[in-house]
Amino acid sequence: LASSVDPWDNDVSRWFAHERTPELNGVADVGTFLGETPVGMGVAAVVAAVVSLWKRSIRPAAFLAVVGTVGLVFSALAVVVAGIGGFYWVATTLITRQRPPVPILDPGLVADDSFPSGHVATAVAVYGGTALLCWWLLPRTRPWVWVLMLVPAFVALSRLYQGAHHLTDVLSSVFYTSAWLVVVAGMLG
Repeated sequence: LASSVDPWDNDVSRWFAHERTPELNGVADVGTFLGETPVGMGVAAVVAAVVSLWKRSIRPAAFLAVVGTVGLVFSALAVVVAGIGGFYWVATTLITRQRPPVPILDPGLVADDSFPSGHVATAVAVYGGTALLCWWLLPRTRPWVWVLMLVPAFVALSRLYQGAHHLTDVLSSVFYTSAWLVVVAGMLG
C-alpha cells in the first residue's frame, strides 16, 4: 500500500512541518509529554488508585491496568503478554516504516519505527480509559468527560506537527487502542 498511501501521507507531514512556529513547537512539546509512557502510566496509576479507593472496588484499577499494558513495551520490558503493548510490539517488529520526510522535532526516535504511534496509543488508553471510568463511576463528571477525550487528539496533532509520525500511523493507533478499550470495557463492565 505504500505507493498509494505514502504520497498523500507525506504531503500531510509536509503541511504540518510548513506550519511550524517557535510558539507552536512549545505547545507540541506539551502534547508529546502528555503521551509519554511514564506520564501516561503515572496518570493511570493515580486515577486507578483514587477511583478504586473512593469506590471501594478493585475494578477501576483492573480496568486501567489491563488497558495500560501499553506501558510495558515502551518501558523496554522484554515480554509483553496482552493488549496494546502486545499489538505495538508485533506491529513495530513486523512492520518497518520510515518517519515522515520532514525534520523531526522529537530527537532520538528510531528512524524506521514510525508505525504505529506509541504516544497516541498511550494517550487514548490512559485518557480515554479515564474518561470511561468517569462516565461509568462518576456520573456527575459526565458533562466534563469530553475534556479528557481532547487529550488524545492533542497528542496526535503534536506527533504529526513534530514530524514523528504519518497521519496513518496516528489514526491506526487511535483505532486499535479504541477497539482495545471497548474489549476491556466489555470484559470488566
